[in-house]
Amino acid sequence: MRLFEILDAEGALLGGTRPHASDATDDNPVIRGIAYDSRSVTAGDLFFAIRGELSDGHDYLEQALDLGAAALVVEELPSDLVLRGRPAVLVSDSRRALAPASTRFFGNPSGELTLIGVTGTNGKTSITYLMESILEEAGIPVGLIGTVEVRFGGERRRSLNTTPESFDLQSSLRSMLTRGARAVVMEVSSHGLELGRVEGCQFQVAAFTNLTQDHLDFHQTMEAYRDAKARLFDRYLRRDGVAVVNADDPASAAMLAAAARRDTRRLRVSRNAGGDAEVRLESAEVRLEGTRALVALPSGSIDVALPLLGDFNVENMLVACGIAVALGLAPEAIAAGIERCPQVPGRVERVGADIPGAPSVLVDYAHTPDAVHKVTQALRPLTPGRLIVVFGCGGDRDRTKRPLMAEAAARVADRVIATSDNPRTEDPELILSDVEHGLTKLVRVTPEALEQTERGTASLIDRRSAIDLAIRIAKAGDTVLIAGKGHEDYQIIGRERLPFSDCDEARRALENRGDT
Repeated sequence: MRLFEILDAEGALLGGTRPHASDATDDNPVIRGIAYDSRSVTAGDLFFAIRGELSDGHDYLEQALDLGAAALVVEELPSDLVLRGRPAVLVSDSRRALAPASTRFFGNPSGELTLIGVTGTNGKTSITYLMESILEEAGIPVGLIGTVEVRFGGERRRSLNTTPESFDLQSSLRSMLTRGARAVVMEVSSHGLELGRVEGCQFQVAAFTNLTQDHLDFHQTMEAYRDAKARLFDRYLRRDGVAVVNADDPASAAMLAAAARRDTRRLRVSRNAGGDAEVRLESAEVRLEGTRALVALPSGSIDVALPLLGDFNVENMLVACGIAVALGLAPEAIAAGIERCPQVPGRVERVGADIPGAPSVLVDYAHTPDAVHKVTQALRPLTPGRLIVVFGCGGDRDRTKRPLMAEAAARVADRVIATSDNPRTEDPELILSDVEHGLTKLVRVTPEALEQTERGTASLIDRRSAIDLAIRIAKAGDTVLIAGKGHEDYQIIGRERLPFSDCDEARRALENRGDT
């Protein structure tokens, strides 16, 4: 494919110009691949210089040319750069130009797939796992793209972003399609929508879970955050597609309005049995091992055994039911798919259930005030003893949610241990200082005194030590919730990703505690 076959894709030039290099040997060369990381450039590639959080591709143009880039896409061209007879195309936003170019390069794969997108603050990962299981039960080969991993047909790859960069996304969709996928279910983050990563995608179903405070370091206001989510419905949803919306969330009106602007079909889900939503919860019995629920669908009611723990997963299950109804799947496949859904990594994941006399230890990705509130509220009635919560807040991220997360934990827990999450380049002590502003309703003590203090809190910067403390003081009948990192198998300290898994650390602490 030649350069301007790729860049003439709708929106790729974004008001930019054709080749800047008047001395180019060939201003429309054959392009053999696309790269946006200079380290991965091979001969014949089109290199997109993207400005990132930690680096700028414009600083590596020389390296890309050295490795054989056939052409460059840039927002500016250094005056001292020698192009060596290769063209450079100036655009206003190289990241946004990458998306339609990648779509064109890979032959618009989403147009040949049933693409399902799930957006919202919480619940996206669990819903995609539920949908993968339902689609498999219905006999539809399905790929999954999300926070934990990208997978299809036994092949899996760890994710770097909830929604991959546009080139990686289009590459994955094409690969899945080539290997036999008929549907792909993916998480669509507000970053992915705001930064144009899903440009070129055509969603048959777009689903919304909820909107609570998160990512305000990026979006600045809740209104801007909400509007970013709404783009999934008024920009990327096919006109013959379906919007599935959790009508119980206040932001649902904005999502339904966005879908209405697209003049697409809307389907609502709700926990209100007496309401008029198309999918409703009629009853639910939540236990530690899972939930039994009766769900009203347009075709009638189904009895569902949901193996995922927690009342908040009932909401996730309802959204999954709504998506399945939108796709026209049989009620039997919906119920069977939900029942066989595997444990979602790091989402109220039980650790050490096989250890006699051990407390219940759960690892969860809860990293927003609402998520912490929901998971602790769900665990309280299932815990005969004390609820002990370990959590931290990420560095270089929204500071305003730190005391709110702490307040949510302190509202329900008997003991709270504040610790590091991914401190990144922030001082962990300053992060904990922000957190402690939300723990004033608990008695603040030293870690050594926590066990003897009624409704107390302690701080430990070292996350391993915090997990050890929580599990050491817990007794049979107690529940230990380790929140914030979930499936992550690393901890970011400074600019390094160091190996660290909450699940592994919890298992080690349980095996070392002995009978207490």
